[in-house]
Amino acid sequence: MKNLKQKITTLLMFSDQAEEAMNFYTSIFEESEITSITRYGKDGPGKEGSVLHATFSLRGQVFMCIDSSVKHEFTFTPAISLYVTCDSEEEIDQYFEKLSNNGHVHMPLAEYPFSEKFGWVDDQFGVSWQLTLERNN
Repeated sequence: MKNLKQKITTLLMFSDQAEEAMNFYTSIFEESEITSITRYGKDGPGKEGSVLHATFSLRGQVFMCIDSSVKHEFTFTPAISLYVTCDSEEEIDQYFEKLSNNGHVHMPLAEYPFSEKFGWVDDQFGVSWQLTLERNN
């Protein structure tokens, strides 16, 4: 199978926290990096130095993010989550601990009928994450 270019990319819109969030996410997941950052200049329309547009990858999955120059009444919602399949208990425990720190736990890390170990959290930025341990068949 030929290597396909990712055509659908998740875009995360922050209010002056995009760079902090990218640094946080790339520090948690191995094989992750910030690949580009373009910043607002002194002439705006966003706050000078904040993120006009950036890309980063987490374990090969590419994401985009921005700091919105417009203040909105909405933020992230758990109706859409980043779903992470973990290879080991150590990995899921580590991700859950870091992502739930200063966040909100929807479902504690535990066994559920659909997963031997699963947890659902909103991180400190409000981004929703569902973590599951890959089944050993």
